[in-house]
Amino acid sequence: MSERALLRRIRVWLVVFIVCLVLSGLTAFPLVHELRWAEDLLLSSASPVPEHLPALGEWITRVRTGLDEADARYPFVLYGTDWLAFAHLVIAVAFYGPYRDPVRNIWVVEFGMIACAGIVPLALICGPIRDIPFWWSVIDMSFGVFGVIPLLVVHRMIRRLEAAAGAPGAPAGGPGPVLPAAG
Repeated sequence: MSERALLRRIRVWLVVFIVCLVLSGLTAFPLVHELRWAEDLLLSSASPVPEHLPALGEWITRVRTGLDEADARYPFVLYGTDWLAFAHLVIAVAFYGPYRDPVRNIWVVEFGMIACAGIVPLALICGPIRDIPFWWSVIDMSFGVFGVIPLLVVHRMIRRLEAAAGAPGAPAGGPGPVLPAAG
């Protein structure tokens, strides 16, 4: 595969990852409304959830009730989810570095891989502390497991691009090979 084609594939994978981060972040802003919508959808008479997954229905109702109460009485608590959303958006912006120059900015991809790995112990430790059902913690952990897959693919392709260009990896903060910007 040519360097140009490899660079294009890296950028496509990064755009997909960035879009997923942005969407994940944006959905953290309207949590109260999203939970009301989810509860209406999942617990409607047309849904199989009440019959086949009653624990899911009970959990959605519990979370929606908690968010409604927090929103009504302690709206400042939801400010934490605003920061969560903002963090997703900021992290998404960081991936513009590897989009622009993958070899020089491979560290951002490695940082993302470490963050994905960190989701697992966070969910396993904080889930029980916050009274989160284990099955929900598994769903949370899946974000790290599935999130790392495109990053592993991108990391491997960046290493191939680096080898194809004959350029050694740039040390942290040091100059590296300059690849053409997207255009």
